Amino acid sequence: MISGLTLTYYNQNAGPFATSTVSVDFTAIQAHFTARLPQGGSILDFGCGSGRDTKYFLSRGFLVTATDGSEELCKFASQYTGISVKHMLFHELDEKELYDGIWACSSILHLPLEELMPVLEKMAIALKHQGIIYTSFKYGNFAGERNGRYFTDMTEDSFAALMQNITLLGIEEQWITSDVRPGRGEEKWLNVIMRKK
Repeated sequence: MISGLTLTYYNQNAGPFATSTVSVDFTAIQAHFTARLPQGGSILDFGCGSGRDTKYFLSRGFLVTATDGSEELCKFASQYTGISVKHMLFHELDEKELYDGIWACSSILHLPLEELMPVLEKMAIALKHQGIIYTSFKYGNFAGERNGRYFTDMTEDSFAALMQNITLLGIEEQWITSDVRPGRGEEKWLNVIMRKK
């Protein structure tokens, strides 16, 4: 389960966090994801934060379900996107073959390694046949508390090792990007697209 420390951080810092991320230009990766989806397809924004990506997907005609574990971020994102954002923790996902795509941008990286696998399995079950998942992790081998939150970092090798045990999903693409927030360009991210087999 996502740590109380992390949820407390987001509830206490929801305003500043949302404000710092909501206007970041993420269109290159958003478009890379949506290009793989059917027109008007269904997306789960899994840990939607400020609602930035949900708003983009809605503007492109997709059906979006948005969730977040922080009640304060749910309030912000609901107001920002105009849709009701569901308050839900990652392990509470319990749907079957419902989504064409799941967008987990900078979200499931807050889970400890032993909880990542069961959550990825739940995500796979929630996908339609041939559905896709986008997710991202800070690049590296660190796991633990950083800046008031829990993080599990990943490299291509450590993520491939994790995925060996998840038979429903295959890695379709991995690439490294720099952080898009101002002044954070030296931070590297591992971006992953998986497809349901």
